[in-house]
Amino acid sequence: MRKTATTAQRGGMIPAQAGPRDVPAADGGKGAVGTQTEDAPGRPGAASGPERPEAVAAVEEAPRGPTLAPDAAMPGAGPAERPTVRLREDGPEEQPRYAPEWLELREPADAGARSLDLLDPLRIRLANLPGKAGVVIHDLGCGTGSMGRWLAPRLDGPQHWVLHDRDPYLLHFAAVASPRVAADGSRVTVETRRGDVARLTADALSGASLVTASALLDVLTREEIDTLAAACTGAGCPALLTLSVAGRVELTPADPLDEEIVEAFNAHQRRSGMLGPDAVTAACDAFSERGATVRLNSSPWRLGPAESALTAQWLRGWVGAAVEERPELRERADRYLRERLEACAAGELDVVVHHTDLLALSRPTGGSA
Repeated sequence: MRKTATTAQRGGMIPAQAGPRDVPAADGGKGAVGTQTEDAPGRPGAASGPERPEAVAAVEEAPRGPTLAPDAAMPGAGPAERPTVRLREDGPEEQPRYAPEWLELREPADAGARSLDLLDPLRIRLANLPGKAGVVIHDLGCGTGSMGRWLAPRLDGPQHWVLHDRDPYLLHFAAVASPRVAADGSRVTVETRRGDVARLTADALSGASLVTASALLDVLTREEIDTLAAACTGAGCPALLTLSVAGRVELTPADPLDEEIVEAFNAHQRRSGMLGPDAVTAACDAFSERGATVRLNSSPWRLGPAESALTAQWLRGWVGAAVEERPELRERADRYLRERLEACAAGELDVVVHHTDLLALSRPTGGSA
């Protein structure tokens, strides 16, 4: 499920609620989205001027990726090297690695999987913020904004979301499709920022009430998780980090090759120092060592006949990553994938893909939200 390299076949990707409309801006006005470049990582973004009424046309100005072959996995369903937020200040510029088609396809499964049990302690923490008329939420690697669409309507009070991503095309989607109102009818505003997570410091989070991310921890290195934990705890800011891969998959009916594919995929997840299924344990340690209280809950995808389109794309990417890691599996894996896709199309395959959600409640600091 790691997010990958290009943005292909972009037609029809704006979610249903994302027709042309004004997007509330950071300054409380209407019709502008706050923006920020990576050259100014620590300051609130300045308004970028009125959003074009033709929101779809504005998005279409972004460069297009290659067209997918009919039987290819969507970019994002298969292996990736880095997420769309840049995590180090050095090194070459990285290309966007998420396909909006994949993010849209997985959004209902993500929404159904995220742990509701972690929201009560989070709500209590946010409700007890001193002297605040609302909350400021930083969403890291926001993609098309699915976390905001899931979480904002579940929290009371005014909210200002700061959406971080490297891909300006995805930021357009996230801003245009952002929720308008909170659970109690309060206003939700949004700004977008292109910038490096490596520059996410406690100072950059001054005034933040919450940091969120989805499917991000497993593509981080231990150093990057330490940086994230240090920024959040240094600012006294809680973090809700959802849908990290747990390294476990259950397929029904079972196949003798299941376990080998799981092991090869998990090894692929650990390439280049990324932690993959070890990321949640590393994050628990990093936050706990800095005084935060950490809570974990399982958040599995449960995919049956109703989710066959998602299952088919996931299977192609999952098996593809396993074969990339262990080429000697290719002949058997080709047979395996063909049979699994046939069962999926016939409504005869059920899959549970295990994830973990993490809530880290950092100790409040005098200067934090």
